[in-house]
This record gives sequence, C-alpha cells and structure tokens, in this order.
Amino acid sequence: MAKNIKEHLEDTFNDLGKDELKSFKNKLCDRKKEQGVRKARIEKVTDAIDLADLMVNTFTSTGAVPVAIEILQVIGCNEQAAELKENTGQCLPVARSRVDEVDSRAGLGLKVEFALSDDWHTQLHVLPCSQEFKNKILRENGQEIYEIKDKSVRKRVALLINNIDFDDKDMTRRGADRDEYNMEWLLKELDYQVVKYTNLSAKDIEEAVKDFAKRQEHAYSDSTFVVIMSHGKRDAILGVRYNPISNPSDTFPIDKVYRCLNTENCPGLRDKPKVILIQACRGGEHGRVWASDGESMAIEGDDFVHKEKDFISLMSCTPDTKSYRHVQNGTFYVQNLVDVLMKHAHEDHIEELFRKVIRRFDSSDLMGRFRQMACKDRASLPKLFYMFPGL
Repeated sequence: MAKNIKEHLEDTFNDLGKDELKSFKNKLCDRKKEQGVRKARIEKVTDAIDLADLMVNTFTSTGAVPVAIEILQVIGCNEQAAELKENTGQCLPVARSRVDEVDSRAGLGLKVEFALSDDWHTQLHVLPCSQEFKNKILRENGQEIYEIKDKSVRKRVALLINNIDFDDKDMTRRGADRDEYNMEWLLKELDYQVVKYTNLSAKDIEEAVKDFAKRQEHAYSDSTFVVIMSHGKRDAILGVRYNPISNPSDTFPIDKVYRCLNTENCPGLRDKPKVILIQACRGGEHGRVWASDGESMAIEGDDFVHKEKDFISLMSCTPDTKSYRHVQNGTFYVQNLVDVLMKHAHEDHIEELFRKVIRRFDSSDLMGRFRQMACKDRASLPKLFYMFPGL
C-alpha cells in the first residue's frame, strides 16, 4: 500500500539524528512569523510521529512536504530532502500553505492564509495605463465609457472604514490591519485621497458615510470608492459595540451606504461611478455543499434623474455565508482584490476586474475544504468604468 504524506514525513524525521531533529524544530520556529510555528507547540513534539502530525496539521498535506524540504536543505540534510522530494514528487514551497485557525461562531470570519506572501507588493505599483491604450479605448467606445477627469484638476476621494478591535475581545479581527494597509495602498495608487476611520460603532459608521457624502471634492472628482471592513450579518455591518446579547442593535445596514451616496444626498457624485467594497461575513453558513451527480426624484423643473444609479458593489461573500481571514495576512477578499487591480486596472474596466476577482474564488485549490464566493451586488453602471491608472 502506498504511503501517505504523513508517513513519508515520519520516515524522513526518523532518519534525522538528535541534533538534526533539534535544528529542524528550531528552524521551523524561526521562520517568518506568519509562516512559522509557535514555540509552545514545537516544545510538545517528542518524536518523529509528533513532528509529522504538527507539520500536516499546520501546513496541510499539500504544504507540509515543501516546507520540510526547505528546512532540511537549510540545515544541511540535503540527502533526506532529496529522498523526501523523490518519494512524494513535491518541490520547494510556493507562498501558499495552511489553515491557521478557524472561528466557528456564526457570523464571524474564519481565518485562513492566502496564497500570496506577506510582502507581495512591497516593491510594486499598480501597473500604469498607457496613453495609447486610453486613446484607443476612447476612440472605439468613447460613448460607452465614464468620463475620467484630467489628473491635474481632479480631486478623487475614497472612504475606508476598518473595524478591528471590538468591545467583545473574542471578536477581534486579527489580520485586519493588513487589509487596511493593503486597501489604503491600492486606493492611493489609484490616485484617491483616503479618508480613513478605525473601530467605529454603527452610529459612527453612519455619520462617517454621511460626512463623506457631503465632501466638496466630489464635485471635482470623477468617481469614488467606499470600503467597509468588519464583522457582519446578511445585510448589515457590525459596529465595535456589538454584542449578540447585551447590544444586538449596533449594526449598520449596508443599504444606508447607497442612500447616503445616491443622487439626492450626494449630488457631487451624480452620473459618476461609485464602487462599494464590503469585507464582512453575511451569515454563519459555510459556502460549500456536498456535490453529487444525478425609487424617482425631481431635480429641476420637469427634469427627472435616477435616484440610485452608477453604483457597483463587490461583496466578500454570498448571502448567509462566512468570509475567511488569516490572523496575520488578512482576508482572501482584500488580497485577491488588490492583486487583481494592481495587475489589470490598466487594461480592464471595473466589471471585468470584479469578474477576475470572482474567478479567483472559483479555484478549487484556493482554500482547501473551505469555500467562499465573492459576488457583485446592486450594480447599476450604464457605462464602463476604466480608471486609467497613472493618467
């Protein structure tokens, strides 16, 4: 009978001497914080069987062998590394690995590592659009594309709200600081001034959105982004004072974002694209199943315009399901979103960019047995929104 991954790892660790085994465990602990194993867990390892269990439980069967090979080579056990590689048909690790921890409470995000390394965009920028491409698109489809104001005169602003620390300490969104960093980085790369708030109650979220809608810069802008990241329910964002028993009313209905930014309440954004990005759970269900065969408003005189138009939203998950978050690297949603826009905003309009993000979640190997599907919501863009980054 063919051996499984755990058995191959046990054989490899049994071949190591006492000092080599100690060096292996030390290197496993010394790896980058988000890729290593806590010292307390390693200290409980007494033999090869324990170590094989730890590797598989931490990095999964897919990720354990590449990590083991990497460490074996670092500590000079090249023969054992080569034998393990040959026996399992695996090679050095790519930057995807493990389920770190899971919070099974309904409505809270599960935490899972994403497929990109911690510093995946440190030296990168959003790819700039060429003037030639912009001219070509406008020449071919000019009437179908939202007007983008010249960079020298426009004043783009974006709203970013991120709830990390809650009154209920068990609800702390570890890793959400990475989402905040990544989203702020992306928005600035797209030439938006970022208006940022952290740790707001539902009432404070509403006030922040209302204040944002009143900003004078919108009259000189060509678009906006609103990003809200927190725990959530099906159609609401949880404020930091939320408690299911003592304060269940600290919730902000997502519908209020649209009301605050519609034509009536935010005339500065009339006929301009408004992109809403929500990272929050929308319920407590897992996004997987077992698969088997078998309103109008008068503006001036008799002229009427649409009360709600030019919106597009990308939710982190479908209704009633959970959203997944790694406790150090942040959410799948934000990292996928940033990565796609970084690489493709120079050539794609927003709906195609969102399709590419959704396509990422359609990958069967993205999160192992966990499933999450980002989804577009409440889209009312009659034209194509190209951001033309850099121009």
